[in-house]
Amino acid sequence: MKPVYPFSALVGQDEMKQALLIAAVDPSVGGVLVFGDRGTGKSTAVRSLAALLPPMQVVQACPYNCDPRSVARVCAQCESSAKPPAVVAPVPVVDLPLGATEDRVVGALDLHKALREGLKAFEPGLLARANRGFLYVDEVNLLEDHLVDLLLDVAASGENLVEREGMSVRHPARFVLVGSGNPEEGELRPQLLDRFGLSVEVRTPGDLETRIEVLRRRDAFDRDPEGFCARFETQQQALRKLIVGARKRLAVAEVADPVVRYAASLCMKLGTDGLRGELGLMRAARALAALRGRKPCSIEEVRLVAPSVLSHRLRRSPLEETASATVIARALRELAPG
Repeated sequence: MKPVYPFSALVGQDEMKQALLIAAVDPSVGGVLVFGDRGTGKSTAVRSLAALLPPMQVVQACPYNCDPRSVARVCAQCESSAKPPAVVAPVPVVDLPLGATEDRVVGALDLHKALREGLKAFEPGLLARANRGFLYVDEVNLLEDHLVDLLLDVAASGENLVEREGMSVRHPARFVLVGSGNPEEGELRPQLLDRFGLSVEVRTPGDLETRIEVLRRRDAFDRDPEGFCARFETQQQALRKLIVGARKRLAVAEVADPVVRYAASLCMKLGTDGLRGELGLMRAARALAALRGRKPCSIEEVRLVAPSVLSHRLRRSPLEETASATVIARALRELAPG
């Protein structure tokens, strides 16, 4: 398998790395939106994280990566099997190209079987491959409207329903949606923006020593991928162990009433619409606490994740030029931990 740049070798971009790790520990937090300059490691970070994650159990030969230990979230074929055989597979990272057709994304009639064998069979699409993994959309703000509508439907239900040529196929499609783009090339539709649990902004490093270290590491990886990965294997193993431990802690972690009250108070102060802001704060804070080795999350974790959870949820007035990060920072100063 082709070597992937190690996640532990990424230099800087701490907010982006934290957001991706939170989503990896608890996918229910929602997707991650990364906006910023080109060439700042956005796509590298996504693929690095997927390669870092421990492999998962899937039903053998299942095109939807069904979990053999799950009963409710499996396809019809796996549901009808009493004890489907399980194999170990890497976490999938699927790219959704901007020019992809609807059939390629959701799936379509298998023309080969239809023409050669006269059978109506379903050919799974990108959403099937991404189940239980990551769906990565570069330049997500340029995605065509009909594909945005598809993603919204699937993100809401966790399932993909395809009705083509007399066929009706329903299969699980739960994935971490990661989008990246340059805000100068256009804004994201509000409906899709609201579906991202975390939003971070990345910039080209302004510190000379940081830039030099990024260049040195990237050049070293391109010249000798295997050797470079071997240098960071110890750090990779430690990170992998941290993620596995965090997932175990998350399963028994709870959010105390004072933390919920603080999250709700912060969202009310900022005037966010709906309740997704509070839910995002609770889930992201709980996942961050698990990563930090703490079972009960505290107000401290809420304050740490607030910028990435709420920056894209603030109401924007055409007369207001203050950046979201500044508004959130001011609210955090005024709303002292109780």
